[in-house]
Amino acid sequence: MGTTAQTLIAHNRESFSFLYQETTDNLGDVAFFDPEQDVPDLSNINLLYLPGGYPEKHLEALVANQACRKAIREYAEHGGRIVAECGGMMYLCRSIVTDDGEYPMCGLLPYTITARKADRRLSLGYRRFLLEGKEYRGHEFHYTQFLGTPPQSAAQVFNAKGEPVDTPVIRYKNVLASYTHLYTI
Repeated sequence: MGTTAQTLIAHNRESFSFLYQETTDNLGDVAFFDPEQDVPDLSNINLLYLPGGYPEKHLEALVANQACRKAIREYAEHGGRIVAECGGMMYLCRSIVTDDGEYPMCGLLPYTITARKADRRLSLGYRRFLLEGKEYRGHEFHYTQFLGTPPQSAAQVFNAKGEPVDTPVIRYKNVLASYTHLYTI
């Protein structure tokens, strides 16, 4: 799949579907790909945007597209810029565990996400954090959690009342990943 866009956005009807039109508009020249079916050409882009959604509902299709997962991991390891929100962050992790088993994801981030029914816990609310001199605002809505010890956060995240919350912000090379759905990138 070739593209000349500056930003490539993962998108399909459910796995990576949570996009704000304003965010898409602010990204300028964009193209879309479906991580369940496509192998993206990441050679000429400035940003790979992996929005939220429900990857835990489409694990078999995501696992089957091994070439896509490998391309994304290699893009990041070679300095490619990625913003991954919620489901996008889950996709970058080592694996996702459900009641049916464990499914390998991109393996870029060394964490496992649990989507098992027994582990579900609602995390909901407005979020903001300061990272490298820039303020980020967004919201969090998910039931999945990190399995085991959560990652150390690159920034303290606060709720709408200014109280600290334990949502981690992951910074790895040029990757910014969190459960927070950002209003602007």
